[in-house]
Amino acid sequence: MAGMTAAVRRPPGPLAARSGTVAGLLLLLVSLLLAPATPASAHAVLVSSSPAASAVVPEAPAQVVITFSESVRKVPDKVRVIAPDGSRADRGEPTFQGAEVTIPVDPSAGRGTYLVSYRVISADSHPVSGAFTYSVGAPSEPPTDSGSDNRANPVTENAVKVTKYAGYVGLLLLVGPALVLAALWPRRLSRRGPGRVVWAGLGVLVAATLAELWLQVPYTIGGGLFDVTSAGLGDVLASPYGTTHLVRLGLLAAAAFLLRPLLAGPIGRTDAIILAVLAGATLFTWPLAGHPAASPAPAVSVVVDAIHLGGMAVWLGGLVMLAAFLLPRADERELDAILPIWSRWAALAVAALLLAGTVQGLIEVASPAALVDTTYGRLLLAKIVLFALVIGVAAYSRALVRRRVAAGRPGAMRRAVVAELAITAVVLGLSATLVQTTPARTAGADVAGAPAGYFSTTLSSPIYSLQVELDPAETGNNSLHLYAYTTDNRPQPVQEWKVTAALPSAGIEPITVPLLPLSDNHATGEVNLPARGDWQLRFTVRTSDIDQATVTATVPIK
Repeated sequence: MAGMTAAVRRPPGPLAARSGTVAGLLLLLVSLLLAPATPASAHAVLVSSSPAASAVVPEAPAQVVITFSESVRKVPDKVRVIAPDGSRADRGEPTFQGAEVTIPVDPSAGRGTYLVSYRVISADSHPVSGAFTYSVGAPSEPPTDSGSDNRANPVTENAVKVTKYAGYVGLLLLVGPALVLAALWPRRLSRRGPGRVVWAGLGVLVAATLAELWLQVPYTIGGGLFDVTSAGLGDVLASPYGTTHLVRLGLLAAAAFLLRPLLAGPIGRTDAIILAVLAGATLFTWPLAGHPAASPAPAVSVVVDAIHLGGMAVWLGGLVMLAAFLLPRADERELDAILPIWSRWAALAVAALLLAGTVQGLIEVASPAALVDTTYGRLLLAKIVLFALVIGVAAYSRALVRRRVAAGRPGAMRRAVVAELAITAVVLGLSATLVQTTPARTAGADVAGAPAGYFSTTLSSPIYSLQVELDPAETGNNSLHLYAYTTDNRPQPVQEWKVTAALPSAGIEPITVPLLPLSDNHATGEVNLPARGDWQLRFTVRTSDIDQATVTATVPIK
């Protein structure tokens, strides 16, 4: 047996060769992350505005309302309205209510074209910036915003991508090796080498988490790497993004106390369970600070994303342990015992990755067309192709184990494992890029200008004026937005809204439009207009217990 062991055991490869392999993978991933593969990393998008982008309104509004696809938070002095003469037309601080931002505007700023520029923070902690124009009376030469730049800083954006990747690397170097040491490590082998990998993984993960907190400040405001103030850092730490990262640091600190005895030798069942609970809780800090928390089904998205991360960490971390330590150092008898167990673990991890990734894709992509029409969808397709390739390599490795020849052919097994690692390294880079890319479900919703059929008018009564917006003013489903103002052009609180739509020429009797109040003076509703013609819209607005008035509008529907 000793002679057979000597025959099948392979000495560890030169340290320089292993270091070169790792350095090559790191270089490949950093190159992928820095490549200009994606647009700006905005994840909420502007879905509507009042006045609408490029619209011409007859009277100057007292406020501009911009609505996003998800809740947003304020970035100080980054939401501005510029008058035709280049001066600031916004007055006071904008009001943030969920996905809606209301900007008070000086109605006496004059006629012409206004510029609205904004930079806000979406619910998934990513900045959203952009601009659009509207005109009062008639268009004029658009003004320019001479204030601070709302565009993203490319150096900061790339630094954020690199730290995201570093966090993933730290996670897999921590979770996979720790699991192998706890359940599969032969007693006769030294734990010194794997221990260094685990501590390196923990250190990289802590450093990446701290770097993410630091970079979130300039990332939020669009500044450089060192544009960090105590106030900005305080805002980040007080946000949900900061809270989840602080919780992650606390969980890692607690786990460090249990890692020390694990790296010295086998640990008890209770310690192993506690360590597993801490690891599971840590995994949830990624989805709670990203896309999943702002998805249409946040509870499902958060859980499947945590499962996705866990499967990745177990699979890739275990592959690192196989390639770097077990295959070079374990003897045939030990590999005969270890590899079948690892093969089952890898199969479960891959199944979890596949299931969780499918659910994530269905939620974030939303439609088959978005797979090819959006950057997010195309990156996801590339990830799927690479994942299918690595599954093929993993199937070859599993076949070696099932035929009971893997232990006797550690070279072939090691080459297969290295191939898995190389391909999944690229997949990991794509994952780090995907979390910085606008999800396909919202990528096509951004407002580029007023729709061709957009209808807008202002109706007057003795007690209020009513701004009416119907989009797209075509047959089928239409979105209706109503804004009430006092006779001196200030927001008018409304107690009750009533709207009907009728088409007398086609014999269509009045249809009641259900409305949802979004603020004191703003309500919205959806109405289906089944036929073309001049529709009669009737609006009754009650401003107090005894004051109400009715106004009407004729809307041509094409």
